[in-house]
Amino acid sequence: MGEIQQNIIDIEQRITAAAQKSGRKREDILLLAVSKTIDVPRIKQAVDCGLKELGENRVQEILEKYDTMGKDVCWHLIGHLQTNKVKYIINKVKMIHSVESIKLAEEIDKRAKQSNVIMDILVEVNIADEQSKFGVTPKETLSFIKNIAFLDNIRIKGLMTVAPFVDNPEENRDCFRRMRQLLVDINAEKIDNVNMNVLSMGMSNDFEVAIEEGATIVRVGTNIFGKRVYPQQ
Repeated sequence: MGEIQQNIIDIEQRITAAAQKSGRKREDILLLAVSKTIDVPRIKQAVDCGLKELGENRVQEILEKYDTMGKDVCWHLIGHLQTNKVKYIINKVKMIHSVESIKLAEEIDKRAKQSNVIMDILVEVNIADEQSKFGVTPKETLSFIKNIAFLDNIRIKGLMTVAPFVDNPEENRDCFRRMRQLLVDINAEKIDNVNMNVLSMGMSNDFEVAIEEGATIVRVGTNIFGKRVYPQQ
């Protein structure tokens, strides 16, 4: 058994245990394999183990890997997206996790219309108010959603956050709990065209806590593929 296969088995067991702990089913949670900087042969090993949904931070990497990986996989754009790059991926991704400006939402809607697709999106929330992170503030999230809910060719499916990097995952429990509450509160507003049930939160270091607090997508890279080797600049 290869290292990647063993890693996935371990993660699957941990996801199942975290789901059971919070009274949920394993199938309610998507394990999104984050393949940034990972070469195609190693990604294919993960896909062969059943991980058909892949997350990339950069448009360029999706474009480089898209044809080689073929139609068996679904791509998610999980990193910061510039408006001028939307046109390159509008026909290639299943979901965009990182919508945090009206300008970006409008561009996605415009390009989706031109391509005759409906694009699923998540609103990125900067839950810990970190200067270095993108995302709308928790206070702004409701009005932001109201401002983009009328766009015809996007569907707001839920919320995403990049929690602080911490040594002890318990330190992020409050962030994840607040994200879940934000989702519930916004759904309670009964905004036209908005019925959100996706929470994309939790990564290699804290996905179990995220699941216990309601994550429906966890974005895991390092725990699947090992430590990333970044190309020399």
